[in-house]
Amino acid sequence: MTPAHQKLLQEVQQFVKNIFNTRVSPAFVFHNFSHTKDVVKASQEIARTYQLTSEEELSLLTAAWMHDIGYLSGTANQHEEHSQKLATDFLRERKVDQAIIDAVNGCIMATKMPQSPANTIEQITCDADLFHLGTEDFEEKNKLLRDEINALQESKVGKKQWRQVNIEFLQRQRYFTDYAKEKLEPVKQRNLQNLLGKLGKKEKEEVEEAVAHAHALMINPERVESQHDLTEQKRDEKMKEEKDKDKDKEKELEKELEKEKKDKAKEEKEKQSRTDRTVIAMFRIMSENHVNLSQMADSKANIMISVNTIVISIMVSVLLGKLQFYPEFIIPTILLVVPCLSAVIFAILATRPNVTRGTFTKEDIQHKEVNLLFFGNFYKMELPEYDWAMRELMQDKEYLYGSMIKDIYFLGVVLARKYKLIRMSYNIFMFGLVISILAFCVAFFFADKQA
Repeated sequence: MTPAHQKLLQEVQQFVKNIFNTRVSPAFVFHNFSHTKDVVKASQEIARTYQLTSEEELSLLTAAWMHDIGYLSGTANQHEEHSQKLATDFLRERKVDQAIIDAVNGCIMATKMPQSPANTIEQITCDADLFHLGTEDFEEKNKLLRDEINALQESKVGKKQWRQVNIEFLQRQRYFTDYAKEKLEPVKQRNLQNLLGKLGKKEKEEVEEAVAHAHALMINPERVESQHDLTEQKRDEKMKEEKDKDKDKEKELEKELEKEKKDKAKEEKEKQSRTDRTVIAMFRIMSENHVNLSQMADSKANIMISVNTIVISIMVSVLLGKLQFYPEFIIPTILLVVPCLSAVIFAILATRPNVTRGTFTKEDIQHKEVNLLFFGNFYKMELPEYDWAMRELMQDKEYLYGSMIKDIYFLGVVLARKYKLIRMSYNIFMFGLVISILAFCVAFFFADKQA
């Protein structure tokens, strides 16, 4: 192939790619750019077994690229004619010889069912277009074709009907090139046998009858016409019976699906209920733990307040009146009183409650900005307003869970502050007591020496 021909093929490929990416409906899941590339690849593979001229190879590959661009019309009807027109306009703009244009159009039209190739490159194009029938990818490609047909037409094709159509098509379809007959035909027959193996006895009889009728019609149309008229009524009756059966099956299937949906909804509801109970139990346990820890903190603070007030009371009532006679004990006394007083202050701070504003607005409720589970946020509100706010809270699970989370969080913050202050109180008391006792010992020691 000449460099000019190669350059033209690159332009053709880009043109076809742009059409499929921008102008062909995504509903064409089979007749798309991927299928086009497969046809081009198959054309090249089959063409290697022939000694084609550069012009023939150019015509073949151009037709392979452009044989399905007519699908941009949005319908499969007469897409070959649309493809021919687009190909002709494109090639004439690039001043391609009319002989090549005619060859390309011939290859494109040869793919129209029933296929009717008139020369070698048209035979190659036809076999490449149906290359997938004789490959292991047949089932996957066939499913895409059915999905495409169902997406483009109102009446859907069922699996049973689609299987029969494919069996009839595979039994009638014939490859034209020696390569396809040798390489593809055996695999196609295996694919056909796989489809036949899925049929019931009645379906096999119907398919065989339809195929035999088609073959006979091709050989002697007048002889078959009378037989066709006689069997047409029986076929219609069978189809009607099968349609009724299919309708009954569809109804049963719908009932089963409806039951499955209800069971699934019930299961989801029960699962959600169990989850809600678990969450509520978790919040309850966490709240109880926080309250217990808060009570422990208050008890520890009360111990510190009681002990230190007793010590301070004793110091005030006993030692302060006698310090004028024992001046050496003034500093130890101060070292004892100051830590005790500081410990009492920190213990009181740990138990001292914070007072909030005790009110909220409707905007706070609507924006979910207030925690109604804490009394400090509502104790100044009237009962009707609080009742309304609580009902709003209970109707909004997200708001309710958010309030419970905030309640746990702020309880933890308060607990952390309490324990921090109590720890400071205990530390001050402990170190102050040790230092003051040491100071009293030193004072006694020096007082004995002076005496």
